[in-house]
Amino acid sequence: MIQKQKPKLWTAGYINVCIANFLMACSFNLLMPSIPLYITERLGVAQSQTGIVLSSYTIALLFVRPFSGYIVDLYSRKKVLLVSFICYVSIFFGYFWATTVILLVLVRFLHGIMWGMCSVSTSTLAIDLVPAERRAEGIGFAGTFMNVAMAVGPFIAIHIYQQQGFNTLISYAIGMGVFGIIAVSLIKAPVRPKLKNSEKISFDRFFLLPAWAIFLNQLLPCFAWGSIGSFVAQYGKHIGIPNAGVFFLFFAAGIIASRAFSGRLVDKGYVHQVNVIAMAIISVSFFAFSILHGLYPFCITGLFIGSGFGMMLPAMQIIYVNMAQNNKRGTANSTYLLGFDVGCSIGMLAGGFITGMWTFEALYLTSSCLCLIGILLYVLVSKPAFDRKRMK
Repeated sequence: MIQKQKPKLWTAGYINVCIANFLMACSFNLLMPSIPLYITERLGVAQSQTGIVLSSYTIALLFVRPFSGYIVDLYSRKKVLLVSFICYVSIFFGYFWATTVILLVLVRFLHGIMWGMCSVSTSTLAIDLVPAERRAEGIGFAGTFMNVAMAVGPFIAIHIYQQQGFNTLISYAIGMGVFGIIAVSLIKAPVRPKLKNSEKISFDRFFLLPAWAIFLNQLLPCFAWGSIGSFVAQYGKHIGIPNAGVFFLFFAAGIIASRAFSGRLVDKGYVHQVNVIAMAIISVSFFAFSILHGLYPFCITGLFIGSGFGMMLPAMQIIYVNMAQNNKRGTANSTYLLGFDVGCSIGMLAGGFITGMWTFEALYLTSSCLCLIGILLYVLVSKPAFDRKRMK
């Protein structure tokens, strides 16, 4: 029996989307570990208040995420991405003049708006460019570029910040963004039917209503992700790790390793098993991360935390996509990304408070417990909701 050949995944358009995704996410995440250091060391902000600055862009995301999904469904996704990417890169110049907390919060707010538009546009465009038979695999690899950037960016940022300062770090971010704009301009997007302007506008055009249970479930493990990028550098310094940025290398390695097989498992129908196992790995790893000090546990737990998130995030995203009609892919992706951003931002905001009032260990124990609760919620609520409401 002749085995049917799989359709091609790595087309020129898909590769350019992945490159743009990486450069966008990497430039944004250069700021995650450096801003807490900058505002505490240079601006004299109390540790308990760092979460307010870090999570300020979430307010912007809460406004723009639902509308961004509708916009990329209504207009050309490439044009939306190109315009928003140019605006996103331009806002980096604001950090050169943001020498007070208020100005920094304002710039972060504006950045959050454009980050929301860019991330929804790239993820939705990636789905348009992959064959349906390899959708989970394609989403997984596209997400890998973003997630690895979220891990590599902080590693690079710590080194640049310590050696050359905050302004030089911003210059590197702008350079990455310019190359990202070039990658976007080279994308050949497929022609798709336009959303009818006469179509009735309702709330489900801005938020994927059938996925409420998935959205709430997603907040718990994403809280744990939010506690990583913003506080690992300070935690490493707290426990005597000379270069805490090494955590992010192992974190990225875990994401890459897990993506090699998890996307294929999801395409074969094991999405629920992948999600449950992934959250279990994350929960156990955060528990170990909080109680085991030293360079080797610091790196090894980073590897397993990355593996867990590398499995879970694309599996969660494919659940949203499979609960939406084709003309609501933008809405599905904006809902998924809103859940990710809100969860992460709650982690940042609560993380600043927890680390200021108690300890870094208490923060990571909290993350472990929330992931454990997330498993129970998934099995009891999210899985049945998906099985009932998925698109056939």
